[in-house]
Amino acid sequence: MLEPRKPIQYFQLDSEESKSIAASVIVETPVSLTVNGEVWVSMMCTPILLEEMAIGFLFNEGIIDAMDEISDVRLCEHGDNVDIWLTHAADKPSKWTRTSGCSGGMTAVDSITRPRAVSAPNGYVLPASGIGHLVEMLFESQDLYRETGGVHTSALTDGERILLSAEDIGRHNTLDKLAGMCLRQNVWPSRRILMTTGRISSEMLQKAVRLGAGILISRTSPSSLSIELAEKWGITLIGYARRNRFNLYAHPERIMTSVEQTS
Repeated sequence: MLEPRKPIQYFQLDSEESKSIAASVIVETPVSLTVNGEVWVSMMCTPILLEEMAIGFLFNEGIIDAMDEISDVRLCEHGDNVDIWLTHAADKPSKWTRTSGCSGGMTAVDSITRPRAVSAPNGYVLPASGIGHLVEMLFESQDLYRETGGVHTSALTDGERILLSAEDIGRHNTLDKLAGMCLRQNVWPSRRILMTTGRISSEMLQKAVRLGAGILISRTSPSSLSIELAEKWGITLIGYARRNRFNLYAHPERIMTSVEQTS
């Protein structure tokens, strides 16, 4: 079975000396998805939570809506293929679009067309001061990152605690893994907030909508299209989130400022 990290030896050089360093590096490997006996796509990913990633990929692509549509899911003994059998026929997309995701993400969903979303109440608000606390919890959940670096982390929170988290070399894979975990563990909180260390492209926003998140928080930047779609689809979009500041790009009504809290 494949491991998510690989031991390596490298040389560290500076102006005065060279020394050998023993460390670990994140693993990137192709894993194929087979649906009803037909190979659909090969994904470059980190080999953990692979069954969840495959299930979440089908969910985020709109192929399935619930776990009861899956009769069997199995990771092959070599760890390089996930075999999923559905309770119904499913047509393999005739065209895959290479996305802007790390490691070459693939989707058959038109990012301009809203995916079928899992409904979530949009009436909740968060204090602006709470965003920094959520970012700290995201950092604390980065177990694999602390060992290897070079890996993205995404997490699902209800605004108070992290419910699920996933790590992968591909930022888009982390949201597929989270979707698969939600389905397998039946975790669908009424307040769904997604946090990620990755850049927010239109594909990432599309997956957040599919998961029914009202708020999407990133450590880095959104794209112009993701901002437009967040406005259109009613998502509060936050970028460059740190412990003490963040940028708010769309639907600020869900974030309560200190002025509003004291008035």
